[in-house]
Amino acid sequence: MCLSLFPWAPFRTAKAAVKLHTLLDLRGNIPAFIHISDGKTHEVNVLDMLPFEAGAFYVMDRGYLDFSRLFALHQAGAFFVTRAKRGMNAHRVYSMPTDRSTGIICDQRIVLNGFYIAQDYPEQLRRIRFKDPESGKTLVFLTNNTALPALTITALYKSRWQVELFFKWIKQHLRIKRFIGNSENAVKTQIWCAISTYVLIAIVKKELQLDASLYSLLQILSVSVFEKTQLSQAFAGSGQFQGQTDFSNQLNLFDF
Repeated sequence: MCLSLFPWAPFRTAKAAVKLHTLLDLRGNIPAFIHISDGKTHEVNVLDMLPFEAGAFYVMDRGYLDFSRLFALHQAGAFFVTRAKRGMNAHRVYSMPTDRSTGIICDQRIVLNGFYIAQDYPEQLRRIRFKDPESGKTLVFLTNNTALPALTITALYKSRWQVELFFKWIKQHLRIKRFIGNSENAVKTQIWCAISTYVLIAIVKKELQLDASLYSLLQILSVSVFEKTQLSQAFAGSGQFQGQTDFSNQLNLFDF
């Protein structure tokens, strides 16, 4: 965004930006926590705002790799799965037997080296090296869970892609590429309205056990929002829209 129009959201010399930090509950693809900040706020600071739930798994990318904050998550009884950064200073303590045909190269217990970083996370970590058979890339995962199989840990991290799909859906279908106001309150209100729309549609889909996509349900609601029609009747036959999540701009002259 333009910094002169949005001076409250600094990002670069002449640009402004807004970040939407989201904790997505993968059990229903519904946001469980949202924080809106300016572009300069680092993602790792949001970990200080999260109320950790004991027994839950928090899957995050390398931008959230901060060992002192991860240790606070560990002490709260929760689990994390993230990727290791290159050149991480640590040494191996023990190696678990692995089957390389599954893509798991190694499954190790490690301890961080260095005086200060060892104080940030004084206990052992689990390091899993995995080679993706599709892309051929080697990925290194870090977790504090020692009970689940290594392949389950890699599958958990793969589910993190649902966050990217969530933001893609928001950008494509909820029309927040342009803001109706320049103030901080106006921008945040518009974003919260978009998120609330997504959550309400997701709740309706789950409660009514509909097979149609969220986009199809959004299209139906947009044309019947001012009609006094029960939702069950409005969505009757909505399954015919399943799979049609992206419509082209070309119109059909004939209906075959």
